[in-house]
Parts: sequence; C-alpha cells; structure tokens
Amino acid sequence: MMESIVQQAKNICDSSITKNNITDMNTLYSQMNTHILLKDAPLMRPICKMIKRIFDIIVATLFLVLIFPWTYIIIACCIKICMPGPIIFKQKRTGRNGKVFVCYKFRTMDAHNHADEYVDPQMNKYSLGNFLRVTSLDELPQFWNVFKGDMSIIGPRPHMLVHDKEYMSEIATYSLRYAVKPGITGWAQVNGLRGERDIKRVKMRVDYDLWYIQHWSLGLDIKIMLRTIGVMIKK
Repeated sequence: MMESIVQQAKNICDSSITKNNITDMNTLYSQMNTHILLKDAPLMRPICKMIKRIFDIIVATLFLVLIFPWTYIIIACCIKICMPGPIIFKQKRTGRNGKVFVCYKFRTMDAHNHADEYVDPQMNKYSLGNFLRVTSLDELPQFWNVFKGDMSIIGPRPHMLVHDKEYMSEIATYSLRYAVKPGITGWAQVNGLRGERDIKRVKMRVDYDLWYIQHWSLGLDIKIMLRTIGVMIKK
C-alpha cells in the first residue's frame, strides 16, 4: 500500500516537470492530495461521473423548460423596478480541477456594486436583493451553468476567486473540493453551513464537502435536492 502511494506521488511529481518548468507547489500539493486521498471516492469513477451528469442534464433541462421561463419574468420585472440595471450578474468562479468559469446569478445589489456576494445580514433586511439571497432564488440562473457542464446540481459551492486564494492558504484540504464540479447546493448547505466567511466555519464546510465527495450516491444527491427545496419553502 505504502509503495503504491509513493509511486503515485512520484508519477504526479514527474508529470509536473516539463522543460525545467515546475508546477506551483500549492498546485502540486493539491494534485497529490486529490489523487491519494480521493482516489477511491465514488465520483472518481467514470461510471459514477456519467450517472451524475445524466441526472444533472435531466433535472436542469426540466427546470429550464418548465420553471425558469416564468420565474425569470417575475424576478426580472422585480429587479428592473427595485434595482434598475442588468438582470443577470456574472462572475468568475473556480470549477472542477481549478478551471475558471463564468457563474450566473440574479443581481441582488445595486448596479454600481460589483461584489454581489457577501453583505451584512442586517443591511437592507427587507430589500428585494436580501429576499433573493435568503431564499436562494438568486442562484436559479446557475441551472444554465449545470446544463453547460460547468456545474452540477449538487456539489461544493463555488467561491469568489479572491476568497479561494484566502481559504487555500488557511485550509490545507480546501483545494480537494475541486476534484468535482461545484454545485448549486450541497451537503454543507443543507446542514446549515451557508455563506460562511469565518475560517473555522469555512473549514467545517470543507469537511462536509469532502464527506460528500467520499460518500456520493445518486440517492444522496436526490436527498440533498429535496432538503434544499424544503429549506427554500420554509424561508
């Protein structure tokens, strides 16, 4: 077993050196951890990836055809009335294997504010933007990201790029989350860890994300999706 792990680490190191160019040590550390710690995880198997992708396409297609058109019209009208400006907010996020993609959301802040991310929960408590964030309705355009293949219905939530750098420097296992596609919702979120920025709470979120990757099943994805819908209805 130990010889196998050593050989795998050596192979990764060898593949990271080409023409005297050495991969950044953080990236190399991430590659080694992902390969060794998650190599037996269900989502590392091609058949499981295929099953999850089929599930994503079916759910995303049904949502985009049956639900998104009328919810888009309603939310778009509300945004135009309450917060004049673009309806959709676009921002770069980190995806599977560190690939950066453009993530879509309904805009929840004034057009001149480009963060559209974290806001003090006491600010604009009764605003449209706060309502969209609290109910997670601002995430609905991400079903298009799922359809395109950038994201999954269920998976670790993607963070802003600047936050990725911060968390990666503080949490050794943080980058392991990107062994799979990020999700619209996840195991951490249905367990009460949503929108945290405190490092200790983010670490807990990472632990939940890694547990999900290591214990994935189609049944677990369906369970998380139903629990997410339940939470949205209660709010």
